[in-house]
Amino acid sequence: MTALVFTSEQAQHALVGALPKAELHVHIEGTLEPELMFALATRNNIALPYKSVQAVRDAYAFDNLQSFLDIYYAGTQVLLCEQDFFDMTWAYLVRAHSDHVVHSELFFDPQSHTSRGVDMGVVIHGIHRACAQAQTQWGMSSALILCFLRHLSEADAIQTLQAAKPYRSLLAGVGLDSSEQGHPPEKFQRVFAQAQALGLKLVAHAGEEGPPSYVWQALDVLGVQRIDHGVRAMEDADLVARLAAQRTPLTVCPLSNKALQVTPDLAKHPLKAMLDAGLCAMLNSDDPAYFGGYLNDNFNATISALNLQPLDVLTLVRNSFEASFVAPDLRAQYQLRADQAFATWARDHA
Repeated sequence: MTALVFTSEQAQHALVGALPKAELHVHIEGTLEPELMFALATRNNIALPYKSVQAVRDAYAFDNLQSFLDIYYAGTQVLLCEQDFFDMTWAYLVRAHSDHVVHSELFFDPQSHTSRGVDMGVVIHGIHRACAQAQTQWGMSSALILCFLRHLSEADAIQTLQAAKPYRSLLAGVGLDSSEQGHPPEKFQRVFAQAQALGLKLVAHAGEEGPPSYVWQALDVLGVQRIDHGVRAMEDADLVARLAAQRTPLTVCPLSNKALQVTPDLAKHPLKAMLDAGLCAMLNSDDPAYFGGYLNDNFNATISALNLQPLDVLTLVRNSFEASFVAPDLRAQYQLRADQAFATWARDHA
């Protein structure tokens, strides 16, 4: 098996399609396609600053993270009622299912909705109802991760956590997203300690645009169990050694990194170096409606750009299940299914 290589693009796509996967870094608001954005705007009688679906897509040329966030938050304005959140989440889950995603952990940004007068329960129940339907219909497992907007104050984050307490049973963890530069993880030490006291899992965006020191802070000050992005960790050899030794997961998003100019040339993306260093890295789509690719698109683009081989792909998939917040027995089942699918593909392409 160690000599396996991709002999064609068709073989590559066949393996990517055959493997069951977990997606651990996807912002549900970032899955809002322009077509659905316009449909919800019409339903809710909201005027968008764009005249057409194409005009929205034409705006998806980003210089950096902030230029994306400006459009991203404008898009959230169409989300008002529980059915809106359900429709958005269901559209993502349908697409994820077609990519053979069997487990998804969804980020959501309640502050971008509660600040507009949308009740926390409306947001959570709409998203959760779609996830429950995916579980019933396909057996897809899922988890919800409430993210704090780091450009806002910690006091606002604490207030958000308090408002989410009645829905604790529907939440797996908390995260930290939005503008990274100038908003170090240590800014949110107290709210993460409070979330940990509630038994919530802890993750945080760090080392996307921010320096390696932000990754250290996320680990040592916030106590996170996963680093979202983390590509700039590769600039710090001591940090890389620690991440490898502790098997700290890094939820890498290559097409996002390309779109936001973190790594403009995908052929120079550090993912292969991360795998070679023994890091628990995996692929994710981040905000696929904005960055031109869902999970399998990220796999295929990255495989081609970095000349990844079949065992690299299996490693990425196994890492995604290792890093997930599912129960150990379900994690083992998912990894076994991935191994079996890989073995079948290998026999067919020997």
